[in-house]
Amino acid sequence: MALILTFLGKGGSGRSTCAIATAKKLSDQGQRVLLLSEDAGPGFGMLLEREVDIAPTAVAPNLWAVQLQFVKLLEQNWEQLKKLEAQYLRDPFFKAVYGQELSLLPGMDQALTLNALREYDLSGDYDVIVHDGPGDQASLRMWGMPAGIDWYFRRFKQVFQASQFSKAVMPFLQPLAGAVLSGGSGDLFAQPAVQQGSGFVGQGIAAVKDPMRVRAYLVSSGDDMAMATARYLWGAAQQIELTVAGVLLNRAEAIARFEPLSTYGLPAYTGDWQPLIEALPDYTSRPSVPASIDIDLATSTVRLFLPSFDKKQIQLTQYGPEVTIEAGDQRRNLALPQALQGRSVTGAKFQSGYLILSFG
Repeated sequence: MALILTFLGKGGSGRSTCAIATAKKLSDQGQRVLLLSEDAGPGFGMLLEREVDIAPTAVAPNLWAVQLQFVKLLEQNWEQLKKLEAQYLRDPFFKAVYGQELSLLPGMDQALTLNALREYDLSGDYDVIVHDGPGDQASLRMWGMPAGIDWYFRRFKQVFQASQFSKAVMPFLQPLAGAVLSGGSGDLFAQPAVQQGSGFVGQGIAAVKDPMRVRAYLVSSGDDMAMATARYLWGAAQQIELTVAGVLLNRAEAIARFEPLSTYGLPAYTGDWQPLIEALPDYTSRPSVPASIDIDLATSTVRLFLPSFDKKQIQLTQYGPEVTIEAGDQRRNLALPQALQGRSVTGAKFQSGYLILSFG
């Protein structure tokens, strides 16, 4: 399994430059590195000073680069979907639709990028994958996608199975499913394809939570807007439990606006990569940062680390079986341990960047 590094920050703050310098640093240390860019335009190749293709291209010893093209990725993934459909359905109906016809819909690029990262990780060809993405709220939605899919599946499965409609139609639906499906039982939720998908989702959730599997760094220049954007993304990343391990301050003094994160002042890139490479952090060590969530069963409390937000920007609701936290444009459903499940929140306070919940 590879370590995946990604970068968050305002456009123009130097994320792509930091990604390339990071890839060079790690490949120079003997790590097998894949540098993956979501930018289909010419800028990435010009900055790298090499032509980059949609397949990994060797650009230096231990270093490969790939430039995603989402139309091609959509075609490839559609063919995989058709093969899966043919495996489980007696009469596949997607076989008459071709990937070359499909257009990209909003959000597809995030799902395709996440799947590409998963496949490159599973290949075992790389020790580190350096991800150069948009670095904004769209990137956070991508990293939060596994947890979101898991919640939708669990919640709607629970609602469906408990409904009178489910109890009425299941005696008819199961024989029908058995006739349509090429194997297995009539239980749609127990189908191998569904179980495999659930396994992929669980692996994605675990990877995002593990700083030695997926890790983000904030990138900011010295202007106030870039700083404010980086701080907002830091807080939003905590909502999906993505570890933010440090701040790369490009063309700025290392200041205390991001404590307790480690900050690294970077020199401007002037055509020589070495000064920038030397200023980057040690990516091989486990970062020492606050956990996004801390649960204390002895006191029945949950502490959520939400830096850059204040109490006016946070909403707490408990309509369903889980507690929902809304901060900024991110919504998080807390997966509570069994000892706290079904218990109501009796107190909430915001203190030193932490939202502290008490359960009755």
